[in-house]
Amino acid sequence: MNQFLDYFNLGLNHVLDLQGYDHILFFIVMVVAHSFKDFKKTLIVVSLFTLGHSLSLIAASYKLISVNSSLVEFLIPLTILITAAFNILSSNKLDRLKANGFTYFTAISFGLIHGLGFSTYFKMIVGKYEDKMLPLLEFALGIEVAQIIVVILILTLAFILQDILRFKKRDWVLVMSSIVIGVVLPMLIERYPW
Repeated sequence: MNQFLDYFNLGLNHVLDLQGYDHILFFIVMVVAHSFKDFKKTLIVVSLFTLGHSLSLIAASYKLISVNSSLVEFLIPLTILITAAFNILSSNKLDRLKANGFTYFTAISFGLIHGLGFSTYFKMIVGKYEDKMLPLLEFALGIEVAQIIVVILILTLAFILQDILRFKKRDWVLVMSSIVIGVVLPMLIERYPW
């Protein structure tokens, strides 16, 4: 039970740690056009991201792939920027921003990239275990729960601003995506690998 809690908490803290806020930024732009009415579709997006994240951790832990960590660290904020820019460019067609094929593809693809960013650290932690699959699943469960917490907070804020304070959904998407771009641009410059 102790090992389960260790890896579960590691996954939870990986997402909720404010020092590594890239996960939170990604989920802000990934679900900003959603609402509680879309919660089922939103959970699919969250789970697909976790699946991608977990697949890259599995591949790295079993040495099926090796990564250039500086390139991956650059790609992480780039995925956030691409998602935020897509939100802004599609803000006149908000229904397209909700969970559709593109969103599902983006969630799993960008989950793969984000998982690679954590793979080196994770390999050091599970390297001593013969069976790496159980720690990976425990870690993935922690990530999933943390991401659901973040999504619920984002959707709650959206509900308050849109349904109670009557902030237009388009304005909400534009403002949040623009704020995220403002935060992520310095990360991109700082992490530029070439």
